[in-house]
Amino acid sequence: MSTAAPGRLIRNAMVPMRDGVRLATDIYLPADALDAPLPVLLERTPYDKEGTNHADFSVAATDPLSKPEIARIFASYGYAFVIQDCRGRYASEGGFRKYLSEAEDGADTLAWIRAQPWCNGRIGTLGLSYGAHVQAAMASLDPLGLAAMFLDSGGFSSAYHSGIRQGGAYELKQLTWAQKHALLARETASDPARRAALEGQDIRDWIGVDRWTPGHSPISAAPEYEAFILEQWAEDRFTDFWKQRGIYARGWYDEFADVPMVHMSSWYDPYALTAIENFTGLVGRKRGPVKLIMGPWTHGKRSLTFSGDADFGPASTLDSRFGDYTALRRAWFDHHLRHADVVDPLPDAVYLFTMGGGSGRRLASGRIDHGGRWRTAPAWPLPDVTMQPLYLRDKSRLGEQPLTATHAKFTHDPYSPVPTIGGAIASGAPVMEAGGFDQRESPDFFGSKPPYVPLAQRPDMLVFDTDPLDTDLELTGQVVAELFVSSTAVDTDFTIKVVDVYPPSADFPEGYALNIAHGILRMRFRNSFEVPEVMEAGKIYAVQIASFPMSNLFAKGHRIRIEIASSNFPHFDINPNSDWRLPDQPPQLAENHVHFGPGQASRVLLPVATS
Repeated sequence: MSTAAPGRLIRNAMVPMRDGVRLATDIYLPADALDAPLPVLLERTPYDKEGTNHADFSVAATDPLSKPEIARIFASYGYAFVIQDCRGRYASEGGFRKYLSEAEDGADTLAWIRAQPWCNGRIGTLGLSYGAHVQAAMASLDPLGLAAMFLDSGGFSSAYHSGIRQGGAYELKQLTWAQKHALLARETASDPARRAALEGQDIRDWIGVDRWTPGHSPISAAPEYEAFILEQWAEDRFTDFWKQRGIYARGWYDEFADVPMVHMSSWYDPYALTAIENFTGLVGRKRGPVKLIMGPWTHGKRSLTFSGDADFGPASTLDSRFGDYTALRRAWFDHHLRHADVVDPLPDAVYLFTMGGGSGRRLASGRIDHGGRWRTAPAWPLPDVTMQPLYLRDKSRLGEQPLTATHAKFTHDPYSPVPTIGGAIASGAPVMEAGGFDQRESPDFFGSKPPYVPLAQRPDMLVFDTDPLDTDLELTGQVVAELFVSSTAVDTDFTIKVVDVYPPSADFPEGYALNIAHGILRMRFRNSFEVPEVMEAGKIYAVQIASFPMSNLFAKGHRIRIEIASSNFPHFDINPNSDWRLPDQPPQLAENHVHFGPGQASRVLLPVATS
């Protein structure tokens, strides 16, 4: 429970936007506030300004705090805390169009705050996930009054390249998010028939190789949610749609607000690449300062020691490294917004948690002790990282030199995709779960019934392992697969996964294959995301597939594994292997080849950290 003083509350102030729509806004002021204006903190959310976020707990207090409780805590520290429902959500007016109204609405809200007698003209912003997306959207307009930011797990550097799509494929977490929040929409609360229609659908019956169409989806009773899903899904090329404010910070870095800012995410979060790209894109352009924090967590779960079935130890939490989340943000804003006599809580540029190095034992929780440690760095990429190649060889091996020219093949069946087992995912329930897991699948795909079969035994994927490592090896950055591939189809996907393979042990007699990072490429976009091209059957193409960012210590005796397949479902939509120009063409099998050896030396470049 919060112990903050009650303070003063101005509830449901209706703040006008430039188009006349009014957004419901609550203002929390200190109980002892006098006439002197105050520094302001602003959070904008589509998740109910009076609600509770699953992530707002700490190691010391495991029950999440509600947004009003958090607002009162910051008000007790001497801030005016403003929290607003986004357009079309909860008490705000207007229609909700996911992500695409937030730049202007944020700037208009800032202008309104600046005109209030309780504002001293210095405004900080904060928020998780969508609450970070709205910050980056607003900052692209460089609004007056914005003085500091704390973006947690969001802020789209380019939603086409990560967050909504990756490598040309569509991230199906958007579907599960839409179903959940269509049910929570105010229109649903006031319409029993709409609610019944939405509740009567099981999204697991709707996620497969077939795409949704207007009026034929589990959210057709909520047409405004169906509309933005179908729009995102249909926009498979990198068009001007993807270059709008709110989903493409990359395009506005020069105009972006020059204020102190933190970009925070985690290795098993879908916004890991966004945080790193925003940091690298802004740190050289802005006085800032600009900071980066990367933990080992899943989306927002900064106070847990584990992600999925992998445990990183008590030192892995944000609380252990920085104090709890509230304390870190208070120190950040006290230092940069109020210029209080507070030590800079983030004197270094980069803070990252390198996973790995644990005992490998099964803990009482049933999770594997993967371990890890915090470290700091002056920049990203880390100055001591070099890209070192390993070549794909026959007999499923990785080695330092290419050997005999040959190939390996597999058949991609769109109706039997390689299943997603953990990874950098959010909002995936009930069809997928984020984090690190032993890469074993259940015959009951959407369930959890044993027996579990090693994913590496599937016939529709290729596996390449190093020999057991003779010393510890840290990989920090992005693995890049440079592959020579061919297919019988006009289009198909190639996916990669980086896996830390534990040797057999008493606790895990068959070893343990822990997923670290993933990557994907839809082959029609191999040369350009703007102009798709068909493949010629049997023709060999050279492609690059970058993994999601990572930092992992592969311990002595472990193997580095690279998995190659043509699906990672339901993380991504399934490529039907058919001609996208002929929408009525049915899905078909694709025989896909990876070529290696001299002249077609498929390889992976590993970001090896030497310090």
